[in-house]
Amino acid sequence: MFYNPDNESINRYSGKLLLRREIPVDEATFKQLLHSSFFTPRSSIKKKYYQYQCQRCGNCKRSLFGSIPCNNCEKTHLYCRKCIEMGRVMECEPLYEWTGPKVKWPAHINACTWKGELTEVQQKAADRITEAICNKENELLVWAVCGAGKTEMLFPGIAESLKRGKRICVATPRTDVVRELLPRLREAFSGTYVQGLYGGSRETDGAAQLVIATTHQLLRFKNAFDVIIIDEIDAFPYHADKSLSYAANRSKREDSNTTIYLTATPRQKHQILIAHKKLQHIFVPSRFHGYPLPVPAFHMCYSLQKDMKSFQPPKPFFKWYAHRKTPDHQLLIFVPTIILAEKLYKNLLQILDDNVVAVHASDSNREEKIRQFRNKQIRILVTTTILERGVTFPAVDVVVFDAGHTVFDEAALVQIAGRAGRSPKDPTGEVVFFHNGKTEAMVQAVRSIQTMNKRGGFR
Repeated sequence: MFYNPDNESINRYSGKLLLRREIPVDEATFKQLLHSSFFTPRSSIKKKYYQYQCQRCGNCKRSLFGSIPCNNCEKTHLYCRKCIEMGRVMECEPLYEWTGPKVKWPAHINACTWKGELTEVQQKAADRITEAICNKENELLVWAVCGAGKTEMLFPGIAESLKRGKRICVATPRTDVVRELLPRLREAFSGTYVQGLYGGSRETDGAAQLVIATTHQLLRFKNAFDVIIIDEIDAFPYHADKSLSYAANRSKREDSNTTIYLTATPRQKHQILIAHKKLQHIFVPSRFHGYPLPVPAFHMCYSLQKDMKSFQPPKPFFKWYAHRKTPDHQLLIFVPTIILAEKLYKNLLQILDDNVVAVHASDSNREEKIRQFRNKQIRILVTTTILERGVTFPAVDVVVFDAGHTVFDEAALVQIAGRAGRSPKDPTGEVVFFHNGKTEAMVQAVRSIQTMNKRGGFR
């Protein structure tokens, strides 16, 4: 019997590469879908010569494959350990690709409902993004300083894509950035179905025309999007995990696609490609409110390592705190490790007798804590690098304890500094690096910020 899927099923499965347990239909219906070639099984792990490759994440490292007995066929099979958090991929279990009817996405004539206005510099970048999409250019990198308003620059390009009936994905390495951007995109495109996909999100089917997702979620997509926008391409884990770029490239539609990269701190490989004119780019050197980036100050702490080992704030911090220029600002304190965040904030709470809270990647309440900090219910937030980028707080000073730690590379320190002075109502803020010896990353971060300010017209 011929099975005719409804539009909801087509939207839900089109452009997907899924495990059987990720397809929530009964076995009889699933067999009909297979028989009608709406789903096509694909090998989940392929062997070429002496090398295996996972067909979901692209992993080829033998050390990242394991073996496990299979209950179904009573044999021992390989499975991929690299992408196991997305559900185990077994050698004997295929991945299913939707090969049925393709979605015809609606054309939205006036999709953008955002009422704001772009600055002249922002508009120039927005026009270039729109041009790349209209001309089906393969790649464009948008190099814009922290606080330039990258999200708003995307709105005209997204609107043009929706007008042409295209499907768009905004992908970012960090869950917190998805949570930050999702309400902004829903407000800016209120007549369009917008979904947010990340680990633990309530929406899981990925059936929207405009999707914002963590880059890990792209492992479930294939030949799905006309336009992919990858935010913060320099951020961990995207820049260090080849499987994420593998998934992003596979999720683009084969017949029509454009990838827009966004970054404030491009890695060296991208800067080399730009210098050799092998990667098209547009540069935005100034913040949207017209003020310069805050330049970090260095504070030497001779007993820093001793203080960190006892989970105490550095002694010079208290002198700075008592005399800081904007005592009404909230304070964002970055530390290099989770254990330091968990233990140091308690000592800080006792000493300052203020509202101090810690948040990190393993914190189950981090979304609520970040919301409270944004609403000024928390005065001081101690955090790790999870908040180094992609989040906006209106009026904060920023402090880094042990800024010379290896976890704080140049890009991280530039991004951390960029958390200050983001509001047009309060465009300044102090940034202080507490350290026990300058590192190359610290020095280069300050030079990078000064260079950006100079290119933006500030002296």
